[in-house]
Amino acid sequence: MTQESFEEQQEDLDPHRREERDAAALENAGRIRQRGVLLTGRETSGQLDDLMTAIERFEAAVEARGGDLFVNTPFSDRPEKPEFVVPQRIPGEDPEAYAARINAAAEQLEKADL
Repeated sequence: MTQESFEEQQEDLDPHRREERDAAALENAGRIRQRGVLLTGRETSGQLDDLMTAIERFEAAVEARGGDLFVNTPFSDRPEKPEFVVPQRIPGEDPEAYAARINAAAEQLEKADL
């Protein structure tokens, strides 16, 4: 069964499913934007989920290294450490590649010597 047919089947069972999914995607997009990440508005709910998961992993790695998420943001003039700032999205970069870069940055922090 394809993802599309599964979703169609679920929407037939629950007529509010699409509204709930859209609301969740809108909430995720807001949370991602609050962290200084640029979105195009064309990201799917699944892509937004993947981005949020990657960002949360990165933030956990920063905190595990003693970093302050309020100081180390893309909006910061002087972050504690540049490696504690979530990587910026490259113009035209697709969400999957961007999430992979964030995960790679998180992995580097996780492996870093304290």
